[in-house]
Amino acid sequence: MTAQLTDDQIKTILQGIAIPPQPQILVDLQMEQLDPNCSVLSVAKLISQDVGLSGSILKTVNSSFFQHASNITSITQAVNLLGIKTVVNLVNAHSIKGELADEDIIALGRFWDSAMEVASTSLVIAKQISMQNPDEAYTLGLFHNCGIPLLMKRYDDYQSVIRQCYAEQTLSITEKENELIRTNHAVVGYYVGKAWNLPKYLCEAIHDHHNPINIFTDEFADNRKKNLLAVLKMAEFICGCHATIGGQSENYEWHQVKQYVLDYVGMTEYDFEHLHATVIEMGLGSTDYYS
Repeated sequence: MTAQLTDDQIKTILQGIAIPPQPQILVDLQMEQLDPNCSVLSVAKLISQDVGLSGSILKTVNSSFFQHASNITSITQAVNLLGIKTVVNLVNAHSIKGELADEDIIALGRFWDSAMEVASTSLVIAKQISMQNPDEAYTLGLFHNCGIPLLMKRYDDYQSVIRQCYAEQTLSITEKENELIRTNHAVVGYYVGKAWNLPKYLCEAIHDHHNPINIFTDEFADNRKKNLLAVLKMAEFICGCHATIGGQSENYEWHQVKQYVLDYVGMTEYDFEHLHATVIEMGLGSTDYYS
């Protein structure tokens, strides 16, 4: 993402796809976090104003992934225990699902479960490799495929399109997508990220997440973006996105990018297998898709 696109070019790329605006709760939370007097109580108060959102957040933080000794019964308690960034990430997750979900699209299947799993796995990996700002890895995990439900609304046969793209062995997934529908979920996700005021390098990571080799081989590429993409590619593989999203038994993309990713983070295959096992022990990912 180097050259600035004109409004007409953007309209052509998006082909009438409506990018959802950032929900007001996230605007309010971003403003609150910029306030020098931001506190656990002030953040909890904002979230608690939305009863439905509060209930969803409490359900999530009391799930097995967080493994608390006792139930968390209030948003204030959740923010106290998990921290402001983690809870805001959970608000992001529920907000993006609320803005993009369409109950009529049965074909989405495990999409939202997959997004949450990739986000959680990304957070675990980012912490394991001592990445700075691991919460950003969680955010990328949530948003990287957010263009998919928007394209499902736009194209009746999009599920078939995305399966063809994941089955491609020569072109990248997004190159094949461009060939089939003249746009792709990564570029749509990029504009969602921009509309939701995500950092520029995070938006660019969304845009480039199916062309990471170009980023890893570019000595001038932003290291923050490289870090995010390395974590995301490992998380996608561990969570079996080629199967849950692409409907494929073989992960062709991982075969192409694996060595670039492992070399970048300084891991051997044995190290990665150990990391994979660690994630599995935490109840994330799957051994079923290890191919």
